[in-house]
Amino acid sequence: MTTPTLLNTPQPLWERACSRMRFNIQNQCGLTHRLREQARSHMGPLCAVALAVSLAGCAGLPDQRLANEALKRGDTATAAQNYRALADLGYSEAQVGLADIQVDSRDPEQIKQAEATYRAAADVSPRAQARLGRLLVAKPGSTEAEHHEAESLLKKAAANGEGNTLIPLAMLYLQYPHSFPNINAQQQIDQWRKSGYPEADLAQVLLYRTQGTYDQHLDDVEKICKAALNTTDICYVELATVYQKRARPEQQAELIKQMHAGYSRGTVSAQRVDSVARVLADSTLGKTDEKTAQSLLEPIAPGYPASWVTLAQLLYDYPELGDVDQMMKYLDNGRAADQPRAELLLGKLYYEGKLVPADAKVAEAHFQKAVGREVAADYYLGQIYRRGYLGKVYPQKALDHLLTAARNGQNSADFAIAQLFSQGKGTQPDPLNAYVFSQLAKAQNTPQADELATTLAAQLPPERLAEAQRLLQQEQASRGALNQNTLQLHALQEEDGEESL
Repeated sequence: MTTPTLLNTPQPLWERACSRMRFNIQNQCGLTHRLREQARSHMGPLCAVALAVSLAGCAGLPDQRLANEALKRGDTATAAQNYRALADLGYSEAQVGLADIQVDSRDPEQIKQAEATYRAAADVSPRAQARLGRLLVAKPGSTEAEHHEAESLLKKAAANGEGNTLIPLAMLYLQYPHSFPNINAQQQIDQWRKSGYPEADLAQVLLYRTQGTYDQHLDDVEKICKAALNTTDICYVELATVYQKRARPEQQAELIKQMHAGYSRGTVSAQRVDSVARVLADSTLGKTDEKTAQSLLEPIAPGYPASWVTLAQLLYDYPELGDVDQMMKYLDNGRAADQPRAELLLGKLYYEGKLVPADAKVAEAHFQKAVGREVAADYYLGQIYRRGYLGKVYPQKALDHLLTAARNGQNSADFAIAQLFSQGKGTQPDPLNAYVFSQLAKAQNTPQADELATTLAAQLPPERLAEAQRLLQQEQASRGALNQNTLQLHALQEEDGEESL
């Protein structure tokens, strides 16, 4: 339904005066083009704003451009302050920006608030439609109704010109095939590619990752990302991965040089630089280049606080790059910027006693600060309570945290739950649940997990096997078809940001 426009109705005198006042104020104070456009469509409500601004002057006037730029450099406090002020005035784009920050916090309560905000703006904002669709795709324990709602929202946003919609759609079809039995993900992606949609090629890369065939399609990944590099900076991460896997240091060096140039021009984000540095330091991808990773991270960390934690992790993995004091400085910087990964890594240090004296109580305190924002925090808390590191075993607390971690993609948590139910430390053994989680733990592909699953299956009486398999199917269905780690694929994240103003 469209709102009727009264083209032939004379504009009231007060409204014309308001319009003139707003025009003068907006030009004097440098409001963005987007806000000027929205001002034209909100004459009545904004008159009061114009009057207030005319009395108060330009000091403290919320600025969406400032919010956008602050968000890009990782200054979420400044971004949130400006978005919130504009959101309170009813600007849907600012509401979406504020909700984006809430989602990035990974705090469950803030994510709930973000979902409500997206829903409130979705009727008028294609961007909110796309954001809500993506949020529902990644939402743990989402219902079948929410799966179909996500599909509808993403399709509607795409029809309204929003980008970054095909990849979440592909993720939706891959993760929940039971909700879309008539859709074959590969055929859908083939159709998108044939139709020439730019995102379709990246959706194909996503398919390779989720189906475990990435290494068999390195040529195609390289071809796709070379073609898209100038328009999609996620491809720096994919190409770095390909070159790492294929041990091509010359091409890797040229890619990094090109990324540096893009970062200097502002066309490559600090997040991308951080992600490429992580690829270089990842020993599972091939020969590492941790020194280059460090050289990439140090210049961007002051403006992109997440990189302080990546630097600390780098020193944790490669102690020859620095000492414990330097690592702690990095972590202090990360904690000052409210980076939950900093709390997680600090907890891990005290949990393991690798570089500092082991202290389960201190570790627990750091992990608790990261709960809800870092999946591994629940895993380590569960292990502390399961193993009795605080003086005794807390079986229920252990199960609660481990189950949360497992259902959010921490495969090692399934193995720990299987141990909890099979060993019976602090609780009675539970053969049925031990079987269920040992079977789930086989996804780790480790000898220990496979051995435990085989042992527990052999111990289960035949008459109880059917019940155990039914419980297993229920747990698998509740998690979706894909490992939640895949949901953290870079391409699912919002990369288009606000338009240039």
